[in-house]
Amino acid sequence: MGRVDRRRFLKVAGLAGAGAALAACSSPGSPTPPVPPPSSSSVPSGPPDWTALRSELSGRLVLASDDGFAYQGFNPVWDGQKPAAVAKVTSAADVQACVQAVRGRAAIAARSGGHSYAGYSSPAGGLQVDVRGLAGVEILPGDQVRIGSGAALGDVSKALLASGRCLPTGTCPSVGVAGLTLGGGIGVLSRKYGLTCDHLVSATVVTASGQLVTASAQQEPDLFWALRGGGGGNFGIVTEFVFSTVPAPDVTVFSLSYPDAADALGAWQGWIAEAPDELWSNVVVRGGPQPSCKIGGCFVGSVGELAALVNRLPAPAQRFVQPQTYAEAVQYFAGGPITRESAVASSRIVREPIADPAKAVALLAGQSDETYLIFDGLRGAVAAVAPDATAFPHRTALANVQIYLKTPPEAAQEARGRLAAIRDGLGALVGDGGYVNYIDPQMPQWAQAYYGGNLARLKEVAARYDPDHVFAFAQAVSR
Repeated sequence: MGRVDRRRFLKVAGLAGAGAALAACSSPGSPTPPVPPPSSSSVPSGPPDWTALRSELSGRLVLASDDGFAYQGFNPVWDGQKPAAVAKVTSAADVQACVQAVRGRAAIAARSGGHSYAGYSSPAGGLQVDVRGLAGVEILPGDQVRIGSGAALGDVSKALLASGRCLPTGTCPSVGVAGLTLGGGIGVLSRKYGLTCDHLVSATVVTASGQLVTASAQQEPDLFWALRGGGGGNFGIVTEFVFSTVPAPDVTVFSLSYPDAADALGAWQGWIAEAPDELWSNVVVRGGPQPSCKIGGCFVGSVGELAALVNRLPAPAQRFVQPQTYAEAVQYFAGGPITRESAVASSRIVREPIADPAKAVALLAGQSDETYLIFDGLRGAVAAVAPDATAFPHRTALANVQIYLKTPPEAAQEARGRLAAIRDGLGALVGDGGYVNYIDPQMPQWAQAYYGGNLARLKEVAARYDPDHVFAFAQAVSR
């Protein structure tokens, strides 16, 4: 689902230990309890018949009581939150069988990359539908690609690059394409080509009734609208996507180091607001007695063109600029081997430049050096789409900022308190919006924060496609 994803930037900028910006989620002191769907005349009751479900699947059903059962998401904070069963599905029919067997009887959630910041892809005591067996990537005629909902971004990029194409996505290779797309999908090509969800042509979905439907502009248009930014876990379980792609561009990547985070952030805000769409950039502010920062990004153009833009920023203490093929850039932002990482996280939406950036930076003063504010520039092609044209509401925002605290699992509760103080302090400066792919189980007024003016329509879609709250969880749209 999850979230959002700057692991490589943190590494190449010299911020070792920052971890995946799309790692697992923020952590309450104890696991969030499952939210079972309410009973109605249209859903059964009683515990699931796991034996019957196992006999229906072409894939495997593994129960918590089975020898050798082990479950891990990306974030060790959530290792104690275990499902009663994991269905390792290999077909859409398997997903349909899972929904039919469990609806009304237990919580159910899909797991793709397993990066949910709130651990929602692991429903405690429920059924996890592990879609990683649906990971095919098929290049279609023209500019389209069919991708299974369990595919990881690294595999998607590799397959597309072999054909000279790319899909604008996040950069963490182990993040699942499903969670990224369903929440919007911010990445290093967003200002040039838009969000990942802006390239969605159609999605095949198993609904709460167990039906398999295709959602597109022509078929199930309300569901199609909701799937583009309405958040993972809502409305149904996607089994495959069709996307439009773009030619893989040559780019220039860059990283600039600044010891004074406040001045650099202040300059960056005006700079990115006026930059051409070909430029994507972020700012990573790192905690400590004197917070420092890195400005980096990706430019669809030459070194000379980028240099003219970068020279408008204050002179950095260190500077790295390099032309790369898009294949090289994918590796640059992805970084080294992906390992599990324990962290808590949240987000805020920056609609306009922060009037006093020093106040934002001061929120990290005295924090550990594994505490970060990661500002991702938006606008450009993101803003070319109306806020109500898809479910993603933050089209006109200047930036999204991720708040990321690396912490051992046993210290997650204490870290959550520090996270809340930074989140709320930043909210006082920029407003109460947030990015659903960095979902925070303690976010105040979370539904309005994540969905804004699109919330009412999303609730209508949820009521139509999941009237019995089969896919209910603590922050489901239907709640």
